[in-house]
Amino acid sequence: MSFFSKLSFGFLGVVFFSAIFAPWITPYSYETQDTLNTLATPSFSHLMGTDRLGRDLFSRLIYGARVSLFIGILTTLLALVIGTIYGSISGYIGGRMDGFMMRVVDVVFALPDMLMIILVTVMMGRGIAGMFIALTLVSWVTVARLVRGEVLRIKEKTYVEAARALGASSPRILMQEILPNILGLMVVTLTFRIPVAILAESTLSFIGLGVAPPFSSWGTMANEGWKSIKFYPHLILFPSLAIFFTILSFNFLGDRLRDDLDPRNKARFG
Repeated sequence: MSFFSKLSFGFLGVVFFSAIFAPWITPYSYETQDTLNTLATPSFSHLMGTDRLGRDLFSRLIYGARVSLFIGILTTLLALVIGTIYGSISGYIGGRMDGFMMRVVDVVFALPDMLMIILVTVMMGRGIAGMFIALTLVSWVTVARLVRGEVLRIKEKTYVEAARALGASSPRILMQEILPNILGLMVVTLTFRIPVAILAESTLSFIGLGVAPPFSSWGTMANEGWKSIKFYPHLILFPSLAIFFTILSFNFLGDRLRDDLDPRNKARFG
C-alpha cells in the first residue's frame, strides 16, 4: 500500500471514528450557543472558533460528518443494490428486454443530475429524506451500466456455459457464477460513488436545499461561512477542508482498490 493510500485510509478512519463517537469527543453539542463568544476565532476553548450564534465549529464539524457520511454511504449502497440487480438482469436476459431496459437507463441518464436532485428535493421538502431519495435516483443508472457490461462479458465464459449445460437455473448462475466475479467492480464503484454523493449533499446544503438548522452538515456550515467569508474566513475554511480531504481520500482509496482488484494487474505482477 502506497503512502497516500495509507494516509487516506488513516484519515477516513479518523473521520468515521469521530462521527460514530461524536457525543463523547465533542466538547459541546452541535446546537449549544455561547452568546458571549459569537464569531470567535480559533482558541483553546473553541478549537475552530464559533459561528454567528456562538456555536462551536469543531463540534458542528464532527456532528456534520455524521450527516454527510450517512447520506453519502447509504445512498451509494442503495444505488449499488438497485443498479446491480437491474444491470445484471438486463445483461443476462439480453435481446429486446435488454434493449428496453437500457433505453430506460438512457432516459434517466440524459437528465441533468443536479436538476433531478433539486426537483425531488423541492417536492419532498428540505431534509435528509428528500436528499436520500434524490441522490439514490440519480446514482443507480451509472452502476447499472457498469454491471450490465460486465455481465455481458462474463456470461459468455466457459464456466457459465458449463453451469447452464448442467441445468443450473438463471438465478443460480447469476448468484453463484456471475455476481461473485464482479464483486471487485462493485467495491471499487462504491468507493468512487461515495465521494460523489458527499459532494452532491454538500452542494444541496450549500444552496439551502439540504439539512435544515440547527442540524449541521458540512455543506450547511459552508453555506453559513460563505456569508461571512470576507471578515471571518475560518467559518468556511474548516468545512471546506473536511469536504476536500474526505473526497480526496476516497478517491485515493478507490484507485488503490482498483489496482489491487484488477485481474490484469495480478496477471502482470503476480
